[in-house]
Amino acid sequence: MLTLIRDAYIVTQDAERRLIKGDILIRDGVIEQVGGTVNGSADLELQASGDIVLPGLINTHTHVSMSILKGIADDLPFPQFLDRTFKVDAQRTERDIEAGAAQGCLEMIRSGTTTFVDLYYSQDIIARAVERSGIRGILGWAVLDQEFTTQKGVPLENCARFHREFRGRPRIYPAVGLQGVYVCSTQTFLSAKEYALENDLLLTFHLSETRKEVSDCKRKEGKRPGDYLSSIGFLNDHCLAAHSAWLTINEVRGLASSGTKVSSCPVSNMKLATGGVAPIPEMLQHGVTVSIGTDGSTTNNSLDMFGEMKTLSLLQKSSRWDPTVLPAQKVLDLATIDAARAVRMDHLIGSIEVGKRADLVIMNGKAANLRPARPDTIVSNLVYSSFGPNVKSVLCDGAAVMLDGKLITMNEECVLSEAEDAARALLG
Repeated sequence: MLTLIRDAYIVTQDAERRLIKGDILIRDGVIEQVGGTVNGSADLELQASGDIVLPGLINTHTHVSMSILKGIADDLPFPQFLDRTFKVDAQRTERDIEAGAAQGCLEMIRSGTTTFVDLYYSQDIIARAVERSGIRGILGWAVLDQEFTTQKGVPLENCARFHREFRGRPRIYPAVGLQGVYVCSTQTFLSAKEYALENDLLLTFHLSETRKEVSDCKRKEGKRPGDYLSSIGFLNDHCLAAHSAWLTINEVRGLASSGTKVSSCPVSNMKLATGGVAPIPEMLQHGVTVSIGTDGSTTNNSLDMFGEMKTLSLLQKSSRWDPTVLPAQKVLDLATIDAARAVRMDHLIGSIEVGKRADLVIMNGKAANLRPARPDTIVSNLVYSSFGPNVKSVLCDGAAVMLDGKLITMNEECVLSEAEDAARALLG
C-alpha cells in the first residue's frame, strides 16, 4: 500500500526540528521519503498544499471510557467530586465502558491524537473500541490493593490475564497501571514492577496529584510519595508518573536518576483546584522526560491535546513570571517526540522520519487561526493558535482513520448515538 501526501509544510520533529516543504511517501505504514517531490502515483494521494503535517499527538494519561461521564461532577470540591465519580464508577457495565471508550477515541481522532495511555479496569472491553477506532492504545489495567477495588478477582492477576490475551495485537499495547500510593501497598507496587519488567511493559501510575495525597503518604510511610517509591526500589525506566504536581527537588532528582518519566495534566489539576504547578522547568533541567496528558473527561472534559499544550505553557509562564519558560517548540516536543520517549516508543513514532511508522496529522493550513503560515511561526501557531477542529486528516500506522474531516474507521453517528444511550441508561 502506497500513500502519498503532496506539497505540505512538514513539521518533522526530528533531531534538528526541521520544518520542510514537500511530499511524504508511505509504504505499508512506514515512512519512505520526507520532503522533495515524489514522482509517480500512489494508492492513496492526499493533496496538502498549504496544509501542515505533524506527527500524531500522544496523550500520555487519560481514562478514555469516562468520556460519557463528562459533566457529572463539575464545579465540586475534590472530596465531593470523588464521591460522585466513585459512586457512578461502581455501577458501570460493559456496554457503557465500551461506548465511552469509542466516543473518547473518536474525540481523540478529531483532535489529532494517534496514541494514548489509559489507566482503568476492564481494558479488555476498552481494547475492543480502540481496535475499531484504528488508533493506538497503551492500556494499563488498574492495579491496587484488593480491599480497595470493585474488580472481581485480584487486580494484578486481571492485569496479567489482559496482557496475555491482547499482547501482539497491532493497535493494543498492554501496560500495568497502578492507582497510586493511597490504595497500593509496598507489596502491590513491587509485584506490579516485577511483572512489568519481566514482560517489558510500561508501568504507569498517579503520583503526587494532590497535597492531601502527599500528607497522607508522609503520615503512613514517613516519606513523600516520590521519596517513598524511590526508597522501596520501585522507580525505574519503565515508569510513567501522571500529574507529579507536588514534587520537591529531591523527588525530581529521584525520578531523573531512575529514568522515570512524567505526564503532566495541567487542565485536570486546575479544574479540580488541587493546587500546585508541576515543577517542569526543574524536571527538564535534571533530565526527566516530560510529556502531556489530558486526564479523563470528568476532570478535564476535553481530550483535545492542542488545548492542553497551550494551557501547559501558559500555566508555567504565568506561575514563574517568565515568558521564556516552555517555549512553543518545547511544548510541541512534549506532545510528540518526548511523549514517544515517555512511552518507550520513540524508535517507532513521535517524529516524521524515514523508517518510522506513519502516524501523521494534517492540519488545515488555510484556517484563519493558523494564518499566516510562515515557516518561522508555524510551530507557534500549532501550540498557541490551533485546536481540534483544525485537524483535516489523520493516519495511524499509515492507515487513514480520518480523511478531510470524515471518519473512516468509525461510524460517527452510530458511535455518538450509542454513547448517548449508554449514558442515559447509566446516569438516568
